[in-house]
Amino acid sequence: MYQVLTDSEVEKLVSMPSIVTAIERTFEDQANGTLVSPPRFRLETDQGGLVFTAGAATAMEKVIGFRVYDTFANDLDGHQQLVCVFDSDTGVFKGIVIGNLLGAMRTGAIGGVAIKAMARTDAEQVAVIGTGIQARTQLEAAVAVREIKRVRVFSRNQENREAFAAEMMKKLGVEVVAVNYPKGCVSGADILICATNSGTPVFEAEWLEPGIHINTVGPKSIKRHEVPTELGARSSVITTDSIEQLKAYPTPHFLVGTPDEERILQLGNVVGGNTLGRKSQDDITLFCSVGLPGTEVVVANEIMKEEVDGA
Repeated sequence: MYQVLTDSEVEKLVSMPSIVTAIERTFEDQANGTLVSPPRFRLETDQGGLVFTAGAATAMEKVIGFRVYDTFANDLDGHQQLVCVFDSDTGVFKGIVIGNLLGAMRTGAIGGVAIKAMARTDAEQVAVIGTGIQARTQLEAAVAVREIKRVRVFSRNQENREAFAAEMMKKLGVEVVAVNYPKGCVSGADILICATNSGTPVFEAEWLEPGIHINTVGPKSIKRHEVPTELGARSSVITTDSIEQLKAYPTPHFLVGTPDEERILQLGNVVGGNTLGRKSQDDITLFCSVGLPGTEVVVANEIMKEEVDGA
């Protein structure tokens, strides 16, 4: 019997720690060559298009499937992401998730795996630039993998950052403070989460102190990027969730064509123990989230397990 879940069910069932663990297993699949994860595919028309991501985790998760979402530029009701899940051993259809929350949770969990693999083990101060859903799920994942004691958040809108601070402090049980300037947000941070829509850098590289880890989730193309290009040179270790996807974008990634491009590692190799996420406590480390195809299917499957266990 297959399942059909919407955002309301996902919100009730989702557990960030369990999703981070499932995504971590997926990166182990990637490192071991048992993850099938081709770059995303776009179907375009004059009015808009559909974007498909597909993948199969065939060792531990044993799932195969796809996600599809639209790029139509209108405010009509009914814009939804669909994630379809099948058993990778039998091909049996397991279910479908309809809604946008799963995608945000999946991206947050990927960021959590990066933090677990690359941030200092004693990291306890987090800076967040951005106050949207991606900033929320990234912070939730950070708290799931590190003993976070204090969070500072900045966005250009004072009302948004104060609302974010109040909401996330209540949800996560850690101190979250809204600050008025980005430099004050970044100062002293062990982990920096950038999740904005900005096409220009939201901080300066010289503000960063030794030992910090950065997750960048927002724009990262050569034309529009939320982090400074010189961050690549300052980072001792640079990873991404999918080098193949990073190099497949029509507009190149902001590090493509720089001396730092060849230093970009696959996060799966760090998770799988093939390389180090940091070489010393003073290293500045950078994770560029581009979206690992197949992880949406893994997250959907994990949430479906919660539904079955709770039935």
